[in-house]
Amino acid sequence: MSDLPRKAVTRTAKLAALPLGFAGRATWGLGKRIGGKSAEIVAREVQQRTADQLFKVLGELKGGAMKLGQALSVFESALPEDVAGPYRAALTKLQEAAPPMPARTVHEVLAARVGDDWRELFLEFEDRPSAAASIGQVHRAVWHDGRPVAVKVQYPGAGQALLSDLTQLSRFARLLGPLVPGMDIKPLITEMRDRVSEELDYALEAQSQQEHAAEFVDDPDVVVPGVVHQSEQVLVTEWIDGIPLSEIIADGTSDQRDRAGQLLARFLFSGPARTGLLHADPHPGNFRLLPPAGSDVEDMGGPDGHPGRWRLGVLDFGTVDRLPGGLPRTIGDSLRMTLDGDAEAVYEMLRGEGFVKDSIALAPDAVLEYLLPIIEPAQVDEFTFSRSWLRSQAARIADPRSPAHQLGKQLNLPPSYLLIHRVTLSTIGVLCQLGATVRLRDELESWLPGFVPEYEPDEDALEEMLMGALEDVRDDAAPEEDVAQEVPCEGHDSSGGGATTVPSGER
Repeated sequence: MSDLPRKAVTRTAKLAALPLGFAGRATWGLGKRIGGKSAEIVAREVQQRTADQLFKVLGELKGGAMKLGQALSVFESALPEDVAGPYRAALTKLQEAAPPMPARTVHEVLAARVGDDWRELFLEFEDRPSAAASIGQVHRAVWHDGRPVAVKVQYPGAGQALLSDLTQLSRFARLLGPLVPGMDIKPLITEMRDRVSEELDYALEAQSQQEHAAEFVDDPDVVVPGVVHQSEQVLVTEWIDGIPLSEIIADGTSDQRDRAGQLLARFLFSGPARTGLLHADPHPGNFRLLPPAGSDVEDMGGPDGHPGRWRLGVLDFGTVDRLPGGLPRTIGDSLRMTLDGDAEAVYEMLRGEGFVKDSIALAPDAVLEYLLPIIEPAQVDEFTFSRSWLRSQAARIADPRSPAHQLGKQLNLPPSYLLIHRVTLSTIGVLCQLGATVRLRDELESWLPGFVPEYEPDEDALEEMLMGALEDVRDDAAPEEDVAQEVPCEGHDSSGGGATTVPSGER
């Protein structure tokens, strides 16, 4: 029924070919250099061949292989430019498209999951997918009531392929290192594998998306399409037009980049505060820049296309983190205290939350020095994210010779923070791809619990304040003393003489 490669042996062989292929191309490159070609030209050829194979294998296999590719694509900004160049085009293709499954297979899934009369639900249905992703693809259609809709169809066998891929990838995660230098891939694969059941559950996805849609229904900045219909392996939602964020990254104006970046940061922090859910798949393929309400995409450069009115469309709620109280207050508290330079308080909080294990002893000042460069965007009113900034941070932490690397190896990431950490890093990666100038502090102050201090005076200070207030009231209520000071009276005495004087207290 499915054209998705599912046999474990076949998929494993294709995945294993990635690191082996890299090693083979390195040997080929050495031969070219011995033959007289320059190292620079050979390196560029090797990188391009590796990028081509990476996209081909991960895209064709879909499943966990493609999921990993999409996750890695947002981190290309952290790679040295001479390495990132060849990978950028190949990896970013994974954000928007993949080889589609045939229309025949799509029709079979719809018949099996929606019913043999599935066509009666649609006035129109486009067999050619508008997007193909890791475990499913999206078709544009018109619902029977005339609404444009997106029909998301899960690949048959996607669950089995997803688990198999991630299991196989985790076994040789170290060998994937040359594909994305400086990145620890194994924890990323482990976290993805732990969320397979959630990723495949379209009922859960429909619930998460509808909760967001209800909360943001009248929001001027964020648009979440409502859910129209859901059944096993099929999800129908409202269709939204707009410019994919991947296109803004490639060709957007500076105004578009800045607006998209500001709204992306706003959604990252406001979403959990407003819905208790964290959208956990922030790659560019899941976002659109939309024109103001009532305008078309073509109007975005016209008089109604003022950048301050563009909106962010958000798609794909297959992976979310459930945070009933919003983002943990610890994040806002520790960020604020780090900005204040309170090394001891930051260290104690990190230890209390499990970021520093009891068996580890670190110098608080060293921890503060490690954190400050990372949170630079929160230190200023406005910050321009860039690939060069992210590369400098990645190099500082990844260099085995640096103090930051040595300290980072001793820190721990508690399980409850795993997804928050990945989503935050991924969002920063996208902001750097955009090159957006963002007022991040505005979003932190508005939405991150603990970032703005709550002043609670101690009992002594409160008592002193109350006593002072009572003294002021007592002074205001006391009568003025009858003193010798005399005030001229505007009248005259009965004898017709000079002005009469009265004690000031009798006026």
